[in-house]
Amino acid sequence: MKKLVLMVLLGLELVVMGCATSTTPATPTTSANGNWEATLTGGAGPASQLDFITAFTVKDTNGGSSQPLSISGFSFINSGSCFSSTAVTVSGSAALTTSNNNQVTGTISLTVTGGSSSLILDGTTLTGTANSGALSGGAVTGTWSLTGGSGCSGSGNFTMCQNATTCSTTT
Repeated sequence: MKKLVLMVLLGLELVVMGCATSTTPATPTTSANGNWEATLTGGAGPASQLDFITAFTVKDTNGGSSQPLSISGFSFINSGSCFSSTAVTVSGSAALTTSNNNQVTGTISLTVTGGSSSLILDGTTLTGTANSGALSGGAVTGTWSLTGGSGCSGSGNFTMCQNATTCSTTT
């Protein structure tokens, strides 16, 4: 009888152990929004005068998949002659990854077109902190290139800060 009880208990233990699952902690999700101010360096002539403010939202990118930006505002601080007399169209995307300790990293890209000019920003380093599912203290660094009309070609680096004119960037 002891052997039967021992075998039943061993069988129950195996059944219980078989029901256990190993789970990986869920990756927190983060969205980004707010006003972002970009400062561009480099270029020459009109191509060196491009700074702007934009407002956008992006839904959670679910661990790094790229999602389109929903752009609700855009305004050049300095447009130089490259965009001074033309309406602009802005599009972009972002890919965010949030660690289990709420550190956000990712990339962002923006394209601004108007007339014969096209400004492309490739933000290769996006950092910030997730607070209640929203990015805060966001900072982006990367490169830009401009093609277009007379004097409207060039390239350089940029910094873009979330809800601030200056920000701390980590590369």
